[in-house]
Amino acid sequence: MTATASRPGAAATAGPDPRISVVVITWNRREELLAAVERLAALPERPHVVVVDNGSTDGTADAVRARFPDVDLVASPDNLGAVGRNVGVARLRTPYVAFCDDDTWWEPGSLRTAADVLDAHPRLAVVTARILVEPGGREDPVVAELRDSPVRGAGWLPGPALGSFLAGASVVRRAAFLEVGGFCERLWLGGEEELMAGDLAAAGWEVCYLPALTVHHRASRLREAHRRRRDGIRNTLWTTWLRRPLRPALRRTLHLLATLPRDRVTAQGLAAAARGIPWVVRERRVLPPHAEARFAALDAAQRRSAARRYVS
Repeated sequence: MTATASRPGAAATAGPDPRISVVVITWNRREELLAAVERLAALPERPHVVVVDNGSTDGTADAVRARFPDVDLVASPDNLGAVGRNVGVARLRTPYVAFCDDDTWWEPGSLRTAADVLDAHPRLAVVTARILVEPGGREDPVVAELRDSPVRGAGWLPGPALGSFLAGASVVRRAAFLEVGGFCERLWLGGEEELMAGDLAAAGWEVCYLPALTVHHRASRLREAHRRRRDGIRNTLWTTWLRRPLRPALRRTLHLLATLPRDRVTAQGLAAAARGIPWVVRERRVLPPHAEARFAALDAAQRRSAARRYVS
């Protein structure tokens, strides 16, 4: 790990950092969002904050305007899903953008550390943080997978190379994000990072886990669990067939079909994936070998993962 990646305490004592902004997407979680923005406003980096309200009907937009007049609020009439992050990034000019969900928050000093590391590594597109589950501050099970990633990346990386990332716990290089077109509108929300990570790798960018960064996550009780599972199944199949060679795509599809719960939600996810077949065929662009190797390295780990189950 580089020296810049190992001094979050020192970073936390510094002043505002003009290199980094934060984009938060939200939908009908007014109180949780207000708490998240309050924490962002208290960070020593004093980042510019963009909140994209995805068509909330609970008064979220009005509450943000009243309590945080300095926040850049986008009140979308529609629920844009992950594409709300694209909207937020488009409003910014800082070289680095941290994403934050309405039920997560960044540890003081982490944003500056991320900016330092990205400054030092110009081909690094995304850094993903350690995630602590609140209350209690225990590590999310996915952290072990990030730390022990089997992906082989460039030797200069300041942390383990990743094949994908977790948007709500990551900082991105704005130029790289824009180069690959941001998150895919068709995927909406749920596993949208995997497609972007593949496209970043194809374009020669790197993604890594950086344990010096910390994000806290207190999972909201206001969740559409069945919709998340349905869309996650659809998006996994779409991403697989959009980018993977035939044999790996077929193996992953067969494994998914063998392990999914046999219920109505699964049937809806499979049906949604099938409806997108014409689009997938038109847009299919197989990854170059060096990028495909990252997905291939993850295949076995994903099959064993306890953090990647399609349940609701």
